[in-house]
Amino acid sequence: ATKNRFGATDELGIFEMRDTGLVGVENASQAMLAGRPLGVPGSVVAACVEGTRPILVEIQALLNASAYGTPQRMSQGIDRNRIIMLTAVMDRRLKLGLSNMDSFLNVVGGLRIDETASDLAVVCAIASTFRDQAIRPDTVVFGEVGLSGEIRPVTHVDRRVVEAGRMGFASCILPGGCRRATERIRADRLPELLFVDNIHEALDVVTG
Repeated sequence: ATKNRFGATDELGIFEMRDTGLVGVENASQAMLAGRPLGVPGSVVAACVEGTRPILVEIQALLNASAYGTPQRMSQGIDRNRIIMLTAVMDRRLKLGLSNMDSFLNVVGGLRIDETASDLAVVCAIASTFRDQAIRPDTVVFGEVGLSGEIRPVTHVDRRVVEAGRMGFASCILPGGCRRATERIRADRLPELLFVDNIHEALDVVTG
């Protein structure tokens, strides 16, 4: 082992345990999306950035009628308080009636997401399972959701979009405030960029 005292402290390394020891995973997005079901309600691919590394992850959501007076908000890989806030925004802005339903969120692969750019993917996953309608195929989603339901821009837009194109995704749903940032992107293969300004527009596009 070599100790390196230089560089960022928030960089993410992904390793696989084999019979020869720990081996680095070069294509993290492919590893995280392995076995992903297609055309299933409640499943959304989010473009995240951990340190400086873009990673595509699958976020799954499940809703169930609450058996208790207070609905349960359970999550694996995403901050539970963030889920409570996002379900409250959806209940208020979309009138879905989530206050009577338990919600379960999971980031497949065991990765923990700390950035707010996954907000829009969470909202789309919850709405998809609520409507029992799968999102449009080969689509990546990212964006921060505000309390009024607006979609706010995020950082590292170019890395997220390029990674989506590299993995073969056909479209990318992202904040309207990121239009200027995408003008500088240069890559051999880029997905179709679909800009949205609020969660109403996002849900219309994601199932279109």
